[in-house]
Amino acid sequence: MKKVLVTGGTGLVGKALEAVIKEQAPTDEQWYFAGSKDADLTNLAATQALFARERPTHVIHLAAMVGGLFHNMNNNLDFLRNNLLINDNVLQTAHEHGCSKVVSCLSTCIFPDKTSYPIDETMTCRTTAYHDKYGRLYSSVIPCNIFGPHDNYKPEVSHVIPGMINRMHQLIKEQPEVPESEKVFTVFGSGKPLRQFVYSLDLAELMIWVLRNYDSVEPIILSVDEAQEVTIYEVAQAIAKAFNFKGKLVCDTSKADGQYKKTASNAKLRSLLPDYAFTNFETAIEKSVKWYKDNYDQARK
Repeated sequence: MKKVLVTGGTGLVGKALEAVIKEQAPTDEQWYFAGSKDADLTNLAATQALFARERPTHVIHLAAMVGGLFHNMNNNLDFLRNNLLINDNVLQTAHEHGCSKVVSCLSTCIFPDKTSYPIDETMTCRTTAYHDKYGRLYSSVIPCNIFGPHDNYKPEVSHVIPGMINRMHQLIKEQPEVPESEKVFTVFGSGKPLRQFVYSLDLAELMIWVLRNYDSVEPIILSVDEAQEVTIYEVAQAIAKAFNFKGKLVCDTSKADGQYKKTASNAKLRSLLPDYAFTNFETAIEKSVKWYKDNYDQARK
């Protein structure tokens, strides 16, 4: 029996994995979705206690300090130190417990600002140390920007899509006496930067496929196709459409744009899964907005 431990199991991707596994109902796997209440993974003893209790054979490692552009800019030292601790504790403890496979989740943010496009797996730092020394099948996936149900909508830490969803919802609710057509929604920055976005449920399906079928220690980019890249302004338009917002969208160019583009190639993924159909972007935005509205009281905001 395969026993899969998911660190960061109560976050955006962890909840998506849980939903997919519940639907698939595998009979040869047991899954445990660990959250921050289970263990402080910056603490080695707490990490070891979690592994001793759950005794996983496989790990999907999602736990990390994460946040959007402005949260990163303001707390980059905390991000570095916390994530170094978490990753070292989880990988070393997985090795000590004999876990046969670990799939860690990276980000397209790992690529340098000045690079050629599209970015691909050959441009990453190889994450094969546990394989090279111990023969462990510890690999990593690199998703593009993720969004979906159970996202983090807190203004000070959120990524662009949940941040916009939360702010548009607040704008619609505020001053009900003001006609919506007269309300103005502010897009931070010029609205011109380009991004690829992957729906969390799609990413969950792909990560489960990696766990079960991708037997390599080399990283693999899990991203929508390059043709599905959209501007930040187009993201705002899709969210406005999902809310049926009738007001005006205005760009605030005094706010930072961040990197202009991070175009990623999914050629490696397509060579292995040529027929995988990603959820249409507007459809995924509609599902995400609906989840937020239906679960407003429980959403992280």
